[in-house]
This record gives sequence, structure tokens and C-alpha cells, in this order.
Amino acid sequence: MTRARDMGNFARDVDSLLELDGQAVAVEYLVIAGGAGGGGMGGGGAGGYRTSSSLGVPLGAANTLTVGSGGSGASGGGFNGSNGSNSVFASVTSAGGGFGGAYSNTLGAGADGGSGGGGGSLSSSPYTAQPPGSGNVPAVSPSQGNDGGGNGSNGAGGGGGGAGAVGTNATSLGGGAGGIGTASSITGSSVTRAGGGGGGGFSTLGTGGAGGGGNGGLYGGSAATAGTTNTGGGGGGGYNNAGGAGGSGVVILKVLDTVTATFSGGVTQTSSTSGGYTVYTVTAAGVSDTVTFS
Repeated sequence: MTRARDMGNFARDVDSLLELDGQAVAVEYLVIAGGAGGGGMGGGGAGGYRTSSSLGVPLGAANTLTVGSGGSGASGGGFNGSNGSNSVFASVTSAGGGFGGAYSNTLGAGADGGSGGGGGSLSSSPYTAQPPGSGNVPAVSPSQGNDGGGNGSNGAGGGGGGAGAVGTNATSLGGGAGGIGTASSITGSSVTRAGGGGGGGFSTLGTGGAGGGGNGGLYGGSAATAGTTNTGGGGGGGYNNAGGAGGSGVVILKVLDTVTATFSGGVTQTSSTSGGYTVYTVTAAGVSDTVTFS
């Protein structure tokens, strides 16, 4: 079949699926969950990042489609942020990022998630840094994210994990940097997404990871900033102060231009066609929304 032969970068097994009975379509996808909110110290982890060029999806079937929201930032130094929400396309689920830890003797640890949150700090002497959250939770292969940073300092927050690297440990009074995100050219140009949030610091703040991570806060200076919308970036951790919100996720779908995608009413999306393919970028979709290919 000409359509199957023209698929280019799509995997051979999906080409074969198309040739069998014409009842499936090959979809290249990028599914990024919502980034987590930064804590009172630690940076929020990036949303889970999952991508493939070879998912076979039945024609005419309504497939689940959800874009995860970013988690809220901590309201103050003694509080955690909140986890990001999952993003879903058909059988693929990317997990929301894990929240950043607090400046607290009980809430200082970062949370597990798509990428893990940065650890916070004890709020009494010796102000020891607390453990980060783990990334790639739940576990998938290839990994959807990385661990946060945490241990190794006094009185500062670790950076949240990113899709491309672990968050950096805090240094002495300096916040750890967020882990970098991962680049994709699914839209036709290379874009980096899902960077972790930077940790809050006393002397130096942790910078957000490339790909939408927010910066950490600085003692007596700048406030923590939010992760970038529709990148899944983690929010920055405050320095014993409010954290930044996580950035919402995104779902990007690429199909042959002979295929049409129909979305349910709650979906916000844009599309572009070039080189024989149509790319749909979905920036908002609720848990009951769907996409159908014909």
C-alpha cells in the first residue's frame, strides 16, 4: 500500500498493521504531564515525558485524551507544593511531577512522580537537607523522568528532576538547579520541554531546568517562579517562602495528512500540515475528552 510505504520514520511493525486490514492508524506522539509545584524549599519535578513514533490506534474508536494541569506552589516555607496531574493519550499515561519539599522538620522530603521533587530542609539546626523524590514513578521504559536533587547542603532546596537529567543537589546555602528537559522535533523544529524547578537558596537561587522549569526563590530577594505553561516544567521552590506553580502539560500527535482527527468539545488544539503529515498540538483536554481518527 502506498500509504504504508510513505510513512517514512514510522516503525515497520506499524506499517505492517496498516497493511493488514486498514483498520488502524500509526500515530507519533509526545505526551507530557503537568509539572509539580515548588515547595517552601525544593523545586517541583517536571511532568512525565513519553514519546514514540509507532503507536497503532484503531480507526473510528474514541481514544482518551487528557492534558494534565500543573501543581500548585507551596503557600509558605513550611509547606509542600502539590503534584502535577497526569496526561493521557489512548494507552499512554505520563505521570504528573512530584512536589518540592518544605522548610520543615516533618514535610521536607520531595515527592515521587514523573520526575521527582527536590528535597527541602529541616527547619531547625542543623538545617540538614532532606531527601528528594524519585522520578519515573510509576516505572515505564523508556524512563519518563529523573530524580530530584536534595542531599549535600544546609538550609537550601534541591532542584526538581527534569525529563533529561536529575535535579542538582543544593550546595551550602545555595539552591540546586532543576534538571534539564528533553528536546523533540515532532512539530518540525526542536523544542525542549519538561525541565525541573530550581530550589530556593540563601545565597544563590537554583535556576530552572531548560524546558520550562521555574527558578527558585532567593532569601531577601526574588520570589520563586512558575513552570512554563504547556511544557510540564516544575515550579521553583521558595526560600522559606511560597513556591511557584508547575506548568501544565501538552499532548502532540502526528499522523499522515490523509488521516483526520476529530476531538471532543472540551479540547483546545491547533494543527498544521507539512510534508505529508498533520501535527495536532493539544493544550487543554479534560479527563472525559477524546480523539477519534478516520
